[in-house]
Amino acid sequence: MSTEVETTGDNPEVGTSGDATPASLAKTNMFSNLLSEIGLLFTFTVRVCVAAVTTLRRRRLAWREALDQMWFLAHVTSVASALVMIPLGVGVALQIGALADQIGAGAYSGAVVAFLIIGQAGPLVCALIIAGVGGSAICADLGARTIREEIDALEVLGLPVLERLVVPRMIAIAIVCLLLNSIVLVIGLGASLFVHVLILDGNAQSFLRNLVQFSQPSDFVVSGIKAVAFALISGIVACYKGLTVKRGAQGVGDAVNETVVLSFVLVFVANLAITQFYPLFVSVKGAY
Repeated sequence: MSTEVETTGDNPEVGTSGDATPASLAKTNMFSNLLSEIGLLFTFTVRVCVAAVTTLRRRRLAWREALDQMWFLAHVTSVASALVMIPLGVGVALQIGALADQIGAGAYSGAVVAFLIIGQAGPLVCALIIAGVGGSAICADLGARTIREEIDALEVLGLPVLERLVVPRMIAIAIVCLLLNSIVLVIGLGASLFVHVLILDGNAQSFLRNLVQFSQPSDFVVSGIKAVAFALISGIVACYKGLTVKRGAQGVGDAVNETVVLSFVLVFVANLAITQFYPLFVSVKGAY
């Protein structure tokens, strides 16, 4: 008796009839679901941008909702960001200072610390805290409203959900992350200076002189742009996942987990893109 499924060549997943195995079908479905999710997220982003322009043009922004969200986000992220940035600034100063002393370039540790904290660590810390704490809270809030059918009720009443709920949250998360980035930079640079002077017996004057020499105002501007971009990415993902929740309370938990993971991935991709394109438009300041 001949076998029902035979392999052709070295590929055991395809039979003589050309039918795919369950494993290959699962891979195909996963890839198609990923593309569908990316397309839906992009469509949602465009809709939010249109809603934001319409809201600002018609001057009907829900300021009370935006202020409440700003206060909530600032309340839950400020202390966490400071607690993360202090040991990070200390660790950066210790590692960079020790390495710089070994190669005889201890005077330039301020320049390296400025590059790491201003250009990379500060915005990323803000983004991770905003995505992990603020984004998950936004997703859980909107998800709970979705499963309670409050979103459907607003649509039945003719109230635009994006303008009333999403746009205020996007404005709030962008402003809070920008302000939070300024606080984080001060804390990180202060912790690095403290370690450089009191622990590594460095010179505060040389640290600050190289910090000023090798940094420029555009570095702080790009740091702020990164913080706002990362916040908007986290907010978009959180609102999208919250408004598309399914399967009740379990779906809300799954949406929160997906929000954090997807936000982290997109934030690192955006950080890589901005970091690579920044030197193309702004020349490096200072000379060794």
